[in-house]
Amino acid sequence: MVRQTVAFVENRKGIMWQMTAALRREGICICGMSTVDSPEFGIVRMIADKPDEALRSLQTAGFVAKECEVIAVRMAKPEDMEFILQVVQDGNVNVNYFYSSFGSDLRSPILILNAADMEETEAMLLGHGFVCLDSVS
Repeated sequence: MVRQTVAFVENRKGIMWQMTAALRREGICICGMSTVDSPEFGIVRMIADKPDEALRSLQTAGFVAKECEVIAVRMAKPEDMEFILQVVQDGNVNVNYFYSSFGSDLRSPILILNAADMEETEAMLLGHGFVCLDSVS
């Protein structure tokens, strides 16, 4: 599993720039990002090459941020996303959310997912021959 940084942000002009600028100043590379918004607030989920520094940098910049683990599955073929989702469907696992990303090597896409039972889900995917990553850097 990899560590994901999650920030809760006010939905206002310039907030994403402020967030990414804070990370850039610290030399942190964002390898993947997903945003969800509502009229007032948003949730930004990201995979960074330096998760400890990303969390600290965002908190220092005044963002409410935390960290959690997600499963990062390498997709070798275009149809792998469907196959990954089929495995979890067949295993009767609820996927809370997912998004795609690229590791810092940019070789192939990575599916980032959060599920009800992370360890069971990762074991299922490994059992079906998928490669689950420990980091994206």
